[in-house]
Amino acid sequence: MNDNGWRPTPGLFSGSPTALNGYGSASSASRAHGMKQTPAHDNVNLDLLAHIPAGSRRIVEVGCANGAMARAWRSQHPDSHYVGIDIDPDYAARAAAHCQRAFAADVEQLDDAALADLFPSDCWVFGDCLEHLRDPWRMLSRIRERIDADGSLVTCIPNAQHWSVQWRLLSGQFRYEDQGLMDRTHIRWFTRQTMLEMFASTGWRVEAGVSRQVPAPQQAQALAAVGAFASAFGLDPAQAQQDATPIQYVFRLRPA
Repeated sequence: MNDNGWRPTPGLFSGSPTALNGYGSASSASRAHGMKQTPAHDNVNLDLLAHIPAGSRRIVEVGCANGAMARAWRSQHPDSHYVGIDIDPDYAARAAAHCQRAFAADVEQLDDAALADLFPSDCWVFGDCLEHLRDPWRMLSRIRERIDADGSLVTCIPNAQHWSVQWRLLSGQFRYEDQGLMDRTHIRWFTRQTMLEMFASTGWRVEAGVSRQVPAPQQAQALAAVGAFASAFGLDPAQAQQDATPIQYVFRLRPA
């Protein structure tokens, strides 16, 4: 599959249609400047879960929070080996009930020996996590260098091109919040295009993907404005509207 031509399969997020900032990023990948981590919860991202290859036997999840994903996966695959990593010791301790191994660490600070100890592994999971890392490009590259040719990485990433973020820029109300698209612990911001560029530059290709959407009453009006803005600058209005609709993207990656 050509990453540059990838387009999402439409998906529907089951959250409240008006709670655009409450989609519930559960990752805890960075403790930047001592800020409180995104609140953990027990909701499972079913789209992300569905993208873990069925034959995966050894899984490593970064930003495992309370272990909800591990619990859901192992309820279906009890013989699999699941490792959870979270920067918050309290979260990691709770996740330990659902993982063969769970520990607290800043994954970006793992030295080569500590990272090598997590291999062999079939699948790495980053659910609403890469945007919390200081250098997600390096993290993806380090995993790519070590994973087997038939391994995979699944990830869910918030969409910085969402129309509600564009509205915040237009209105000047670009304020950080406790969770959602404007989560104050986000360090990196990605659009569909820059997500694909990140994957390609770190040695991954997109095998499958889905967009996650939260319809809202203001959406039709906002997307019409997005299209008009794109047209004013000679851009494709239909593409701009399509890229402004998902609140998150889920991908399954394979080594390129």
